[in-house]
Amino acid sequence: MRMMFWKLVYNAFVLPILFFLFRFGSLFNKKIKVGIEGRTDLFNLLEQKISTLSGKKRFLFHASSLGEFEQAKPIIAALKERFPKKIDVIVSFFSPSGYENSKTYKLADVICYIPFDTPWNASRFVNIIQPTAVVILRYDVWPNFIWSLKKRNIPLFIVNATMKKKSPRLFPLILQFHKYLYNSFNYILTVSNDDAHAFQQFGITQPLLAPIGDTRFDQVLRRSVDAYQRQIFSRSVIKGKKIFVVGQSWPEDDDVVLPVLFKLLKQHSSLLTIIVPHEPTVEHLEDLEDKLGHRCSYIRFSEMNKYNGEQVILIDSVGILVALYQYAHVVYVGGSFRQGVHNVLEPAIFGTPVLYGPKHLNSQEAIELAKRGGAFVVQNEKDLYRRLRSLLENDDLRKRAGTIAKSFVEENCGATERFLQYFEPYIKP
Repeated sequence: MRMMFWKLVYNAFVLPILFFLFRFGSLFNKKIKVGIEGRTDLFNLLEQKISTLSGKKRFLFHASSLGEFEQAKPIIAALKERFPKKIDVIVSFFSPSGYENSKTYKLADVICYIPFDTPWNASRFVNIIQPTAVVILRYDVWPNFIWSLKKRNIPLFIVNATMKKKSPRLFPLILQFHKYLYNSFNYILTVSNDDAHAFQQFGITQPLLAPIGDTRFDQVLRRSVDAYQRQIFSRSVIKGKKIFVVGQSWPEDDDVVLPVLFKLLKQHSSLLTIIVPHEPTVEHLEDLEDKLGHRCSYIRFSEMNKYNGEQVILIDSVGILVALYQYAHVVYVGGSFRQGVHNVLEPAIFGTPVLYGPKHLNSQEAIELAKRGGAFVVQNEKDLYRRLRSLLENDDLRKRAGTIAKSFVEENCGATERFLQYFEPYIKP
């Protein structure tokens, strides 16, 4: 009875509100509009794609967006390496940014949107795919989709699961709803022991609940290996240089970093700075060029064939940030003077000390890396100048911090293998 009550509440009240918000939001938000349009004729297109599959078993991986999908990649890669002809991989996304940036991913046999979560849509989606098992990345749990899988006894995993102590999911009013939802899973595989304990507050009975770590570390390691195969700059560009990479910067980061850079360029003739905007839009690149002005020499990456010793390289293309980190002596990770720091693990795996601003509490890795001494939090322009200068001038300090940073990533790898111990039994029979 209680299950029926929560299904009624969700489908009669919550879903109509969500549907209205999406439709209304699409009038003002381009991404929402793209997501709605991308679901047009979803089922017919999906049926066509599914009909071409030849693997004996189908596994569906669902991610909210691009960041969550990165966590699935080491798992998918391992499965394709071990069972290349035995399985088909279907990947679904909620957000258009995830779908649009991943639709050419070669290891997935089908890539699609997840439909809007009505009972009818969820049922048809599952019936078309007929997955052997389903893996949800981190948190994007859609109730009707989950209940449709449960009704068909399809094994259901959630991996890299996290739960904050003060998560809204634990609020008394909706705790019972989430209790029924999460008890529909077969496996809840968490990042840490603390996360596992938090999930126990739902009164988990059916699912196997176990901490296995975070597959993001495995993906970072894989990407670093690939990055070493990509030589972005010729030897003549980087020879004899101390290289400072500013990764995923926003204008708020630029306002702190650039004044420091101007000071250091006067003191270090060998300093080469590479600035990688979070989104290399025309507006952001032009804003950067205005701020650089005549204070230093600079060149865009797209014009590197004209390079003549410029002090700053502005990256105006996408997809090369990780490969750029291999050249860095020091890295600043952006977002940390805005809404929250971006990925600190990507530079850390290269044995590079990492700097970031005060807004880093969104990243547990950033907190832990700073505690260990592999990264340094800077509060303002003065703090950044002091820390960056010491890392550029003190080779021992820089190498020691870099070693700590790399070790931190390496010692946290292995979640993919631990996940496969639970998952492979569904492949082998």
